[in-house]
Amino acid sequence: MQNREAPYLVIMVLPAIVLGGAFFLLPLARLAVVGATGPLGLGAYLSVLTTPRYFEALVSTVLLSVAVTLITLVISGVTGVFLQRNRFAGRGVLVSLLTFPLAFPGVVVGFMVIMLAGRIGLIAEATQFLTGQRLVFAYSMAGLFMGYIYFSIPRVILTVMAAAEKLDPELEEVAQSLGARAWQVVRDVILPALKPAFIASGSMCFATSMGAFGTAFTLATDIDVLPIVIYTEFTLLANITMAAALSIVLGVITWAALAMSRAFAGTTAAAAG
Repeated sequence: MQNREAPYLVIMVLPAIVLGGAFFLLPLARLAVVGATGPLGLGAYLSVLTTPRYFEALVSTVLLSVAVTLITLVISGVTGVFLQRNRFAGRGVLVSLLTFPLAFPGVVVGFMVIMLAGRIGLIAEATQFLTGQRLVFAYSMAGLFMGYIYFSIPRVILTVMAAAEKLDPELEEVAQSLGARAWQVVRDVILPALKPAFIASGSMCFATSMGAFGTAFTLATDIDVLPIVIYTEFTLLANITMAAALSIVLGVITWAALAMSRAFAGTTAAAAG
């Protein structure tokens, strides 16, 4: 019976394979080939690590993405568990406000950061009034960090709330009855149960921060992150080979992070179940 169904299954899956190859694998393969066909050949990929400008942009992008991921997980973890376990007036409105940034593209998020911490922003006006000097950081790594945090929190907090809904309160009650303190309950019961959700949402947060362009394009006037460097190499310098090599390196790092998260999340879920 299974042998008779096999041809039909192949026919059903074939369109998906063709579409995946045509719109994903072929462009990716072409991008990799372009990155290796310039004057440097395969050395173009090595130059990402040996050329100071490229290497500094790569390190800055990775460190920024790691910092955004960690801070987002802390904020979203605490907030998500609290919102899931407590019912109060205005809770629905608060959840809607926290997830509202999902409706904004990166350029709008960058513009909002400028309105807050730019040269004509609220912080600049307030510090001018209080100290006589304007505090402006929208166009620095701090401003970019703020923008990435802003659009990362909604993506993580929804995942944490969904996972927190499945937590068994009886496990916490048992731990407390055995003498565990509040911080021990959090460490030994809540965090292990939420670990798969943290890993999955954290990896997506990292991947989004690595490749975010709209916010970086709006704010990154004095700093270089990898998406901006790729844009500059491709559009302003017409260095298509280097832009392709940088894109592949960016993609490989992001893919590795996602692959590691799937491995760890799968192991954790299996152990928990």
